[in-house]
Amino acid sequence: MGSTSANCFKLKGSSSKAILTARNVPPSCEIWFVNKGRHIWTKEASEFTDECLPVLRSDETSCRQRIWLNPHSHNDELLLPAGFTFTGFGASVQGISSLCQNEPNDAVVSIDDSSDTCFTNLCSSQEHFSSAPSWHASPFDSEFPKEINSKDELEQDALCDQLRKVTLEIERLKRDAFLELAKRKQLESEVAEAINRGKAYESAHKHETKVREELENLLRNIQLQREKLANQRDEALRDLQNVMETVTMLDSRADEMELLRDEAAGELELIQSSIKILKEERQKINQQEDNGDQFEKRTSGHGLNANQSQLNFYADDLYYCEVFTLSDLQTATCNFSENFKLGQGACGCLYKGEIMNKTVMIKKLHQHNIQSQVEFQQEVQVLSKMRHPHLMTLIGMCPEALSLVYEYMPNGTLQDCLFSRATAPPMTWRIRTNIASDISCALLFLHSLKPKKIVHGNLKPENIFLDYNYTCKLGNFGRCHLVEQDTERNPFLCRYLKPQGTLPYIDPEYLMSEELTTKSDMYSFGITILQLLTGKPSGFESEVRRAMSSGNLSSILDPSAGEWPTAVARRLTEIGLQCIELKAQDQPELTPELVKDLEQLHTIKERPIPSFFSCPILKASIKRIQVVCNFVTFLVVVHCT
Repeated sequence: MGSTSANCFKLKGSSSKAILTARNVPPSCEIWFVNKGRHIWTKEASEFTDECLPVLRSDETSCRQRIWLNPHSHNDELLLPAGFTFTGFGASVQGISSLCQNEPNDAVVSIDDSSDTCFTNLCSSQEHFSSAPSWHASPFDSEFPKEINSKDELEQDALCDQLRKVTLEIERLKRDAFLELAKRKQLESEVAEAINRGKAYESAHKHETKVREELENLLRNIQLQREKLANQRDEALRDLQNVMETVTMLDSRADEMELLRDEAAGELELIQSSIKILKEERQKINQQEDNGDQFEKRTSGHGLNANQSQLNFYADDLYYCEVFTLSDLQTATCNFSENFKLGQGACGCLYKGEIMNKTVMIKKLHQHNIQSQVEFQQEVQVLSKMRHPHLMTLIGMCPEALSLVYEYMPNGTLQDCLFSRATAPPMTWRIRTNIASDISCALLFLHSLKPKKIVHGNLKPENIFLDYNYTCKLGNFGRCHLVEQDTERNPFLCRYLKPQGTLPYIDPEYLMSEELTTKSDMYSFGITILQLLTGKPSGFESEVRRAMSSGNLSSILDPSAGEWPTAVARRLTEIGLQCIELKAQDQPELTPELVKDLEQLHTIKERPIPSFFSCPILKASIKRIQVVCNFVTFLVVVHCT
């Protein structure tokens, strides 16, 4: 049961005694089972239990053990232990007995152990074993009983050979079947792998198709963009070619305009020189006429002496200046072109222009600034009533454009000449000393006016202008103030919520007391003198004091001014340091003697007095006229002896 044809028993009959003995005998007993004189099976003594397979004896030439069973036993049953099984096949004795009952002939049983396949041939024949009274078993094939005849042996050998061949064929078929099964499994795995690979190839093909479509779309877009860029490039090249042609044409026109400009500049220079000559002649004539009229008018029956000859400039509202329109100023400056701009300040811009056949400076204030409007009115009121060699001459005004027209100053401001070394030539020590003298003369004139003196309040190099001969003139009187002669203060404009001025030129005492006096101008004048000496804009006070005390004054002097005379440099330094004292009582008073002292510093030889400084009526007392005219005005009546 459950075994192949090569592993089976052919049995007939059974023996209850043999079965009972096999079941109940101890494992240590060795039993021989004999049927009719034939050795059928031997149960050897061992330590195995009844459930274990007994150890069978083996043939020397073969691993098979043949067992012959007599079909004529009493019970026609195989005498094996109860529950005995053939491990290699899983067949029980009862199954073998059932097989034997169905077979009429002999039975052959093949038992496989762990290493070799052992065959047991069970043969039963009534003709050959009728005389055998009991069971007999032999351990080797050569020991079978002699009662077996040669015919049976041949048949048995033939059967064994056939069984062996069948077994070998079965084993070969098993191997072939196993190989076929392995091949089938391998083919199945290969088929499954091929299917998976086909699916992967299909998905990869789909992905590649999708990527290819995307790349084709991208390529089309790139080609479109390339065509677009090519069109833009062609258009840009055409535009560039047009621009180059335009530039070439403009260059030729610029060359032509350059030639025309040079010609116009030469003609303009000739015209300006002619205008300058005519202007000087007319000024001389007007000054002589004005001086004569004023002298006759004020000396006829009024009994005024020299101390009462000062003019009251604020007694009326009569202005001595022209009034221009906005169109006049626009024409003079080419509509306030940037090419005509000379400079720019906090309250406005300064332009160069041509008006009334003369070169002028036009100061245009910011119209929407209240401070600019106040400065415009105050500067018009002050400069329109005063004439002095060292004050800016106001030619006219334009209330519509909030602009003032001054005489033209070719050398610009002291700020430009002193600190802008790249655009202006260096000034010699004589020019610098002369500038200090001119400033003191102008301040003495302003501080000597009656009944109210004028404090400039904004004295600095930016407001000091220089003409062709570096003669200085004070300008920008928009922040000047009127101060009483006796009280040194203005009842209306004395104290301010916020002091006005520019550091470092503003008086420290003015910052603390908020009261503007003539000493405020003296402090600014001292700073300007030290700037003329050192050529530095600020931060030099302590350095100058140390150099003065150590006697090494030459170390702080500006070398671009040339070799300073020791006496001149020392005297200017003393005056400058006295003027910048922090306390007003320590500062010097600006007197005619101090002004005269400064005038003599820059002169090695006395210069002749200009003809227009002499009295046009009485040609006498020239020295006195020089002193008086330097700090009063041309309009002041001078008594000559």
